[in-house]
Amino acid sequence: MTAGTPSPDNGIARKRLLIVAHAPSPNTRKLADAVLRGARHEEIENVDAEWIPPLDAGPDDVLRADGIILGTTENLGYMSGALKDFFDRSYYQVIDHKQGMPCAVYIRARLDGTGTRRALEAILAGLRWKQVQEILLCHGEWQDAFVDQCEELGMHMAAGLDAGIF
Repeated sequence: MTAGTPSPDNGIARKRLLIVAHAPSPNTRKLADAVLRGARHEEIENVDAEWIPPLDAGPDDVLRADGIILGTTENLGYMSGALKDFFDRSYYQVIDHKQGMPCAVYIRARLDGTGTRRALEAILAGLRWKQVQEILLCHGEWQDAFVDQCEELGMHMAAGLDAGIF
């Protein structure tokens, strides 16, 4: 079912939540899966959530989305090359069409995540996307709590779309 299509159950238009997350390791895959699981929570009725790796996602995916969650690793003090490539291929094709689109971000950073955060904030400001919550920084050595935090991020974003808050 595509965004804006009425649900056969209740006639309310469904929204589409796009998750573009780089997940090169088993732990980062757990984070992407958790965001998707949260976005598909059973109480969220009118949101279709989809995870697409950044090298597979493109401007058409963004144009069909009502909201987006971005996930990346911190690589050499910057976002992953895969996520940067996604922005390079999509930026100019979506900038005039998706201004104000709600977005959320999580970063898996072994170091401090500062460079990654700054780079993403600059790109999101240029796109004029609306961050609906502060960037989630999963910082330091791996913690299982990161999975819960990412699931919560996905659930909150989808619930906000479902309720018409974003």
